[in-house]
Amino acid sequence: MAASHLQGHDVALVDANPKIGMKLLISGGGKCNLTNRFATADHYLGDQAFIAPILSSFDAASTLSFVKAHHLSLEERAHGQIFCAHSAKDLVSIFGRLTSSCTFYLATNVLHVKKDQHFVVHTDKGEIHAKKVVVASGGLSYTSIGASDIGYKIAEHFGHSIVTPSPALVGLTLQKEQFWMKELSGIALPVILHVEGKSFSENLLFAHKGISGPAVLSGSLYWKKGNIAIDFLPHIQSIERLFKEQGKKQIITALGLPRRLIKAFLDAVGMEDKVLSKLTASERALLSSLKAYTFSPAGNFGYTKAEVTRGGISTSEINPATFESLTCKDLYFIGEVLDVTGELGGFNFQWAFASATLLAKAIF
Repeated sequence: MAASHLQGHDVALVDANPKIGMKLLISGGGKCNLTNRFATADHYLGDQAFIAPILSSFDAASTLSFVKAHHLSLEERAHGQIFCAHSAKDLVSIFGRLTSSCTFYLATNVLHVKKDQHFVVHTDKGEIHAKKVVVASGGLSYTSIGASDIGYKIAEHFGHSIVTPSPALVGLTLQKEQFWMKELSGIALPVILHVEGKSFSENLLFAHKGISGPAVLSGSLYWKKGNIAIDFLPHIQSIERLFKEQGKKQIITALGLPRRLIKAFLDAVGMEDKVLSKLTASERALLSSLKAYTFSPAGNFGYTKAEVTRGGISTSEINPATFESLTCKDLYFIGEVLDVTGELGGFNFQWAFASATLLAKAIF
């Protein structure tokens, strides 16, 4: 995106992959969730004062105007998520045309960057000399397409602080007390997940390793340690009213949840399936816990399953108007390599496109 706005300048684009746009191509099931209509700062983890003006200057509407000008067909889904209508290949081909005047160094790994009179980018295929360097190397997720810590290493070499990276938008593993959920692999259902004052009303997916799905992935961005709470009964406003109105029904029938889920839960808490009206007070309390099932995850699925990386280069050392390093003139950092991470649903691509476009306007 940055290179697309730098036509007329002598631009070298270095990529560890053999072709451009690999992360675009594999995201969103091959359709690339390229932005979100609701991409405001409160959907991001990071310094809000740094993030908000950038997203205001180049918002989702700006991204949509950019791609529509190049005749990209789009598809809007729930929660403001915008995808390519046909394939992410359409978006990558737009970038291919817009960067056709660049010099490409593909399948090329950056080893380190040094500066004397100008920058020298040392790669596994030789040196590249440059007046200005833009680091847009992302985080540690997706090593299969060349993700590495090179951006952090370059930043540290030039005196930058790194907020400790960790996997984000990732499934969560379970404590022993929640191992009953492992029997439910493949079941998905709508829930409301509460974590660190945030709530996500989306699907939860039971997986072999633990829990995943959109609600969990977005929630994982804010979870560090401690409890999360899951409302498995978002379709039931009052469980007390349910006990009164559905008293003649069995638990499995009354709760409106997948039978396997209810059976596994009942087995885990040592309850039998019975008529609601015959429940003891303690049994009612156990069932009511499904409205706010609270526990502390053991950890997460790790970088191999993470959509993005939380943490990165501290934004306190970056000029928010230009993305230039405050410790080294003519060195710039954009996108996910910075300590800015969005929720699931197109927010991270929007951040990438916004930071890239504003950098390109400021760099010359």
